[in-house]
Amino acid sequence: MMKLLISLFVGLTLMSAPVHAQSGPLRLELDQGIIEPLPFAVPSFVPDGPAASQYAADISRVVAADLTGTGLFREISSDAFISRVSSFDAPVQFADWKAINAEALVTGAVNVSGNRLTVRFRVWDVFSGQELGNGLQFAGTTEGWRRMAHKVSDQVYSRITGEGAYFDSRVAFVSESGPKDQRRKRLAIMDYDGANVQYLTDSAAIVLAPRFSPNGEQLLYTSYETGQPRIYVLDVGRVKRQELNTQEGTMSFSPRFSPDGRSIVYSLTQGGNTDLWKMDLASGQSVRLTNTPAIETAPSYSPDGSRIVFESDRSGTPQLYIMPANGGEATRISFGQGRYGTPVWSPRGDLIAFTKQNKGRFHIGVMRTDGSEERLLTASFLDEGPTWSPNGRVIMFTRETQGASGRSTLYSVDISGRNLRPVRTPDGGSDPSWGPLQN
Repeated sequence: MMKLLISLFVGLTLMSAPVHAQSGPLRLELDQGIIEPLPFAVPSFVPDGPAASQYAADISRVVAADLTGTGLFREISSDAFISRVSSFDAPVQFADWKAINAEALVTGAVNVSGNRLTVRFRVWDVFSGQELGNGLQFAGTTEGWRRMAHKVSDQVYSRITGEGAYFDSRVAFVSESGPKDQRRKRLAIMDYDGANVQYLTDSAAIVLAPRFSPNGEQLLYTSYETGQPRIYVLDVGRVKRQELNTQEGTMSFSPRFSPDGRSIVYSLTQGGNTDLWKMDLASGQSVRLTNTPAIETAPSYSPDGSRIVFESDRSGTPQLYIMPANGGEATRISFGQGRYGTPVWSPRGDLIAFTKQNKGRFHIGVMRTDGSEERLLTASFLDEGPTWSPNGRVIMFTRETQGASGRSTLYSVDISGRNLRPVRTPDGGSDPSWGPLQN
């Protein structure tokens, strides 16, 4: 895995400007349902030599795409530019950027030496004429240029919005190809925006529901290669895996890591009954968490590891419940019309995302952890399986179209319900799992 070197660069003009992302005039507030996108400009980064020219152009385009893709920013076309940035250290002509109504400006420079690439950048509040935060530089290999672009985007996003980053992250998913009645499925991993797809398994057996470990180095998933669903853990870097030792003669599925990565919670079916179990990964020992005649599945931990939200039909239809992480009395939290499933706790701890089926339509929704303030974000023939971005701002999910030629595609949506958009993958995609920010 590429390691990025991050350092403050000093001795450059205007490096002492105050951080206005926290106290200055340029701040994008995200607590309203309707947000006017903030106009920004990203001139092509300045190449330090011919070898850096293409990288400089590509990095600046990825930064612009990351920000525009949030729905919170609107890029001003280069055709409107009055000023041209030809030197990273030259004073910014703020009047020229004000004239085209840019409120934020991102400038950068790229250097290439052999296979080493360094990116420097600054973020400017155009109307105050001051810099947001300190300039940074990222260093790595030319192979990892997209990661460095995402790192830049994360800094820009956080400085303007005050929120956590999420662009430098990966998504595990099930890549789907072939006709609907003979669908071939294999595990894959990609950058959050669909780039750099890597396949982790072949299509010899059905695979389902990959789930990242908290550090992003492992994946849990369910495979049918033995004819029955069994849980496997895969080392992403080495692409090596092992089956977890659950009870013989049972079916195990729907696993998810605890926040500390030391245990997993999963569903196990034996004797026609499905309950939740917890496994200590070091010892391989499992304990039963629920013991009811109902089907109980799709567990997800709270960020502090103290509670589990899960799906159960103990009330007659699938609904959402919360219980202590070590088992105990469960409290129902879903009471709207319809059937609820696949709950996932937000990284922020304040919301639970879920799938809802009602009146022939499927929805992705969110609610408070006590079940209040339910909001449906999407509606279609089939939307399911939400997963959260690392900062809790965006939800990715699967959308399937109707009919014999129906196709599964990954989509994302802001938690406000805005900015619904497809996530491009080479083939169909389902069961996304959004991993943590990379180191």
